[in-house]
Amino acid sequence: MCGIAGFVGKGTRDDIRRMTEVLIHRGPDADGFWYDPEVGVFFGHRRLSIVDLTGGSQPMKSEDGNLIVIFNGEIYNHHELRDELEREGFRFFTDHSDTEVLLHGYRCWGEDFVSRLNGMWAFAIYDKVRRRLFLSRDRFGKKPLFYTVQPGLFAFASELSALRRHGNAVFSISERGLKKYFAYGYIPAPNSIFTEVSKLPGGHSLLFDISTGEIRVWRYWDFEIEPFEEIPNNAEEVWSEQIRALLSRAVKRRLMADVPLGVFLSGGIDSSAVTAYAVKEAGAERMKTFCIGFAEADFDESRYAGSVARLLGTSHREEILSMEIASGLVSELAHRLDEPMGDASLLPTYLLSRHTRREVTVALGGDGGDELFAGYDPFRALAAAQVYNCIVPKPFHKAVSLLAAFLPVSHRYMSLDFKIKRTLMGLDYPPCLWPAIWMTTLLPDQLTKLFGTPTDIEDIYSEAIATWEQCRSTNIVDKVLCFFTKLYLQNDILVKADRASMMVSLEVRAPFLDIEMVNLVRRIPARYKLRRNTTKYLLKKALEPVLPREILYRKKKGFGVPVGRWFKERRLVVTQAEMARTGLNMAFMNHLYDEHIAGKADHRLFLWNLKVLGSWLEV
Repeated sequence: MCGIAGFVGKGTRDDIRRMTEVLIHRGPDADGFWYDPEVGVFFGHRRLSIVDLTGGSQPMKSEDGNLIVIFNGEIYNHHELRDELEREGFRFFTDHSDTEVLLHGYRCWGEDFVSRLNGMWAFAIYDKVRRRLFLSRDRFGKKPLFYTVQPGLFAFASELSALRRHGNAVFSISERGLKKYFAYGYIPAPNSIFTEVSKLPGGHSLLFDISTGEIRVWRYWDFEIEPFEEIPNNAEEVWSEQIRALLSRAVKRRLMADVPLGVFLSGGIDSSAVTAYAVKEAGAERMKTFCIGFAEADFDESRYAGSVARLLGTSHREEILSMEIASGLVSELAHRLDEPMGDASLLPTYLLSRHTRREVTVALGGDGGDELFAGYDPFRALAAAQVYNCIVPKPFHKAVSLLAAFLPVSHRYMSLDFKIKRTLMGLDYPPCLWPAIWMTTLLPDQLTKLFGTPTDIEDIYSEAIATWEQCRSTNIVDKVLCFFTKLYLQNDILVKADRASMMVSLEVRAPFLDIEMVNLVRRIPARYKLRRNTTKYLLKKALEPVLPREILYRKKKGFGVPVGRWFKERRLVVTQAEMARTGLNMAFMNHLYDEHIAGKADHRLFLWNLKVLGSWLEV
């Protein structure tokens, strides 16, 4: 795992060195540079050594020197690709570096070679002969890649912080990006916090022609729901067996490392399954598991993690997140983020990563299971929401919403009042906006008050609407699956995992997002994922031979953080200075803050987003 930076055009060696220096947390083991001052191409690399510790240094050149690559990520099928390329006549000079596979793969198969990769990546290849840069990002965007196009300059990097160190680049806060931040709780690609910067979305590649300055961005892969037309006999048994085999293979691939590794173990279904297969492959005596608990009992899952660890015989490590620890982390994490993000579980994810990094360099996690198999609470609301939307007249709905507003505010994990109010809030809008509104930080009319400018709902929620409309299935569960997999997973869950882990130089791998697993699950009909009120139905059935029922069928408890309670009790505060720093409507922000503290409303999501933004702007 590494950090990459580069540019073409205006700039010097000092610029690339400054850009690369701020990525040291992504690659503390070594740095490397390559320049072509005549053409104006500069590459920088920071390395976290995971595979081929002695032979995988970067930037890496082809034998003839015409191709140069810098790469962040892991290619899990690089051994198979190496064998195939050797049969095509290519010679390898490293022992088992996956980076060298990228050079030969590009030369052999062209830009489409990324479709052959199974892994996570963000890389740039400079093709001297064709005078162009080729950039690519993995299918789900597990590894970040930002770029900016400015007069006389094309620059890219793993983080915005690196782009900001280039002496010839300018940056200004994007109001549109900020509105999306307060609408979603994150800024979806290709948008960013800066007007001048774009994120290369997951599943996309980019070609920059140095001679003409032209840029072409295209999608090489998309997550598409395409249910099988023919259902096999004993479908549950057939697919369950396939899921077990694919998960076992995915975990085995992700145990590939020349450094110590372990598993994030929350005690939930996904992380427990990953742990079980890791133990099966590597042995319990070699497997370390890591968990974060909470001082607040209704948010704490650590006892379940301990139970799974004892069952599987792993060497288990646990740490508790208290308010005292959290309060000291909020500003630190916000300052270190390259872009503000509003997921409060960044706190425990960072603490878990820091805790884990003390003993290992690589950790496997359960990310992707909820998105692929319909594991989130909003899926349970869909059937009732559809019926309610059809039979309840709008005037009556408004009356029901007003009554619900009188329900006492609770800050317990996923409390009943929170679910009811959120569900009714979404039903004010068309179904294409339900998942986005159910998870929103601020409603459109609140965004208008906060910014003092009109809010175009179709623009602010353009990604959610497009995801809904582009889903080929007419099944509402499938459409919501697309939202969570294409938007929430890529722009929130995976960003959180990447930033929190790389702050402490830890590589995190996600077996559930193995492309072979994804290509099976995306074709399984929705009724096998959400059965009546049972989320992740088929995955639970598949794992019955692997995990005990008390783990598979216990009530879900996500990686929530009791920030609502902390704000109400003033143990966590948004200062007036942090509010003022945003330049937004002070009276409106204070009004929402006062409502939350008085227990009249639950504005935990807004206050957390505001706290992070205010701290981030201080940098």
